[in-house]
Amino acid sequence: MYRLARTGGSPELLRGLAGRAGGWAGILDGDGTVLQAVGGNARWPGHEAAGLASRAARELTARGTGSYSLDTEECSALLLPLGRPSEKHGPVLALVAPKPLPGGLTTLMADAVMPLSLSWASESVERKRRRVDLAESRGREAVLHLLMTGQLSIAHQVAGALRPKLPDPVRVCVVECSGGQRDEVARICADVSGGRTWIVRCPVYARHLILIAPADEEAEAEGPASGRTLGLAIAGLVDDCVVGVSEEVRLPDTATAYQQAFHALAVARGVPGRHAGFGAAQEPTLLVGAAGARWADALLEPLLVHLPRRSQDPGSQELSATVASWLAFSSHATQHLKIHRNTLAARLKLVGELLGLDLNRLADQAAVDLALRIRATPALHRARPEDPAASEDLDTVLRSPGVRNWAVQQLRLLDRAGLMGEETLRTWLRCEAQLSPAAAELGISVPGARKRLIRLEALLSRSLLRTPSARYDLWLAFRAVDLAA
Repeated sequence: MYRLARTGGSPELLRGLAGRAGGWAGILDGDGTVLQAVGGNARWPGHEAAGLASRAARELTARGTGSYSLDTEECSALLLPLGRPSEKHGPVLALVAPKPLPGGLTTLMADAVMPLSLSWASESVERKRRRVDLAESRGREAVLHLLMTGQLSIAHQVAGALRPKLPDPVRVCVVECSGGQRDEVARICADVSGGRTWIVRCPVYARHLILIAPADEEAEAEGPASGRTLGLAIAGLVDDCVVGVSEEVRLPDTATAYQQAFHALAVARGVPGRHAGFGAAQEPTLLVGAAGARWADALLEPLLVHLPRRSQDPGSQELSATVASWLAFSSHATQHLKIHRNTLAARLKLVGELLGLDLNRLADQAAVDLALRIRATPALHRARPEDPAASEDLDTVLRSPGVRNWAVQQLRLLDRAGLMGEETLRTWLRCEAQLSPAAAELGISVPGARKRLIRLEALLSRSLLRTPSARYDLWLAFRAVDLAA
């Protein structure tokens, strides 16, 4: 008995009892709910034995006795409490066996109560610990989602029940682990940061950890470049671990910092140290000016003023969060938002109808992505002068000198790849960022096209093939350069 308890716990003990009785064994609560069970065969189906044991457990609870048996014409149900007799709804051991009962079965059952109760208590504690861990993980994931969507006040309220306090300013690290190592790497990250870093298990990528680390204290302690010491330490401590680190940003810009860290991760995969920081790059949303803000407001207005027909239908805020998640994570948005793929498809169809756009086209995706990012830039939004008579389109915004200079800077890195690199990138974007059509148009194999894009990722220091991808910025940059030409 004690050997079974040590090696297999309560399932092995129940299996041993069921085998000795030639019937069914299980653990039930005082209301007759089966918590764990083994046994049953063609002659004695498990559901019939469980029904008899449930009825006996309810009668045991009602009578308040220390043991109970319930007989039918063909079998008997024997019950013994696993907890203290005073526990009215505590777990009980039930054994259903055919008549006549094997000799010594009641003695064996009594001997099994002690090891079984210890095993069950230990397993119950472990189950509760896992539920607590899951609840904390989901809470941290919810805080990250609120930060990504700009809902800072609610994020602070939810984070108040967890530790540590949300830092500001921050650097975001994305850590890519080997399979099955994420929990261990999370523990190492907590130790290295002294418990001051927010650690979130990525809801989209099963091998990723997202770290929201305070930037100010590290900068004071180690100097201007110290914000990346956490990423370096993790990459040095964990084999096969790759780390991308963002620039220092304010907490409201967590979504931007996450994308920066994700792009840095694409670069880190190809460097010996398995660690890379995001190269300085100006955000196009800061260069579009008042004309860009007016264009974004006009494009998104049908979505922002949308009122659902029914109370259960998504409103404007939920639709905006859905399309933003889809633009960032593509089909993985179902995991990010915890919705079914049919729900995602229906919401995107509605957004496309409201905006009058085809969201299957990369050009329209880039336009919506830029407009949402402009709307999420508070400083630009406050500085926008009201001019109801003005009317801008995307091409007008992209013709502005600031955006044109930004586009030239973005594409200058392609000079090292030559004409072949620019041709590959333009063809891929023209084919809606799909590998197979792009490879066919270039006259090469799909693996060959993928290898070219991976090399371009290293040159541009941006992720192309994995979402969040830089394809929207690159489409806008090419469009701005073509308009200027």
